[in-house]
Amino acid sequence: MTVDSGWDASARAYIEFQDAPDEHRTLLLDPVMLRLCGDVAGKRVLDAGCGEGRFCRMLARRGATTLGLEPTALLVATARERQPGGAVVRAIAEAMPFAEASFDLVVSYVTLVDITGYREAIGEMARVLRPGGSIVAANLGFITASGPELGWQRNDAGRRMFYRIDRYAEEWETRYTWRGISIVNWHRPQSAYMRAYLDAGLLLREFEEPLPADQSLRDRDEFEDWFRVPLFNVMRWEKP
Repeated sequence: MTVDSGWDASARAYIEFQDAPDEHRTLLLDPVMLRLCGDVAGKRVLDAGCGEGRFCRMLARRGATTLGLEPTALLVATARERQPGGAVVRAIAEAMPFAEASFDLVVSYVTLVDITGYREAIGEMARVLRPGGSIVAANLGFITASGPELGWQRNDAGRRMFYRIDRYAEEWETRYTWRGISIVNWHRPQSAYMRAYLDAGLLLREFEEPLPADQSLRDRDEFEDWFRVPLFNVMRWEKP
């Protein structure tokens, strides 16, 4: 299996980044993701794009039987090592090796931006979900419509003034590089994702653009972005 989006070369640095930990997840996304997943005790849960297995382990501690799906070899090996009792399958989300209606809950934790065939991946998540089950998906927000020449416009003192975006209505790929990680992500308008979910026959039950629960973070410059524009959205879709 060949992964050509930078993940093979970036896997070690990504694991270190998650272990740091990644405050976007611990402070911003985890509370919303866990709340929308609900009571997972006794449920069979698929994490589509599980990385090194962090969220699988969180759900397993809450009583779920988890299965992680991940295409990157080092991430698969690390997830298996860190959760010996769990299960991780090396495969792509566009072609899942699971039977229909195999899971009570499917999770996609900021993975769709990495997937070229996102429509197929969403269709597969719906296929393997049992009727009445949910997909809980976190994804980057609309500000992914930016490149090196866009992003925050700052004044002479370096303070953020407004966020510049462009080419919002188009689908295009861009490379993000940080902390030794260099991977390809896809920008798509929100309507493209919504259409894919609707075409898969799913019903939208929850839509959130998370803000930190800790309001004291407003006083720290490094967290100002979080209160100015929505960095992420989190949705819960239900299979009829």
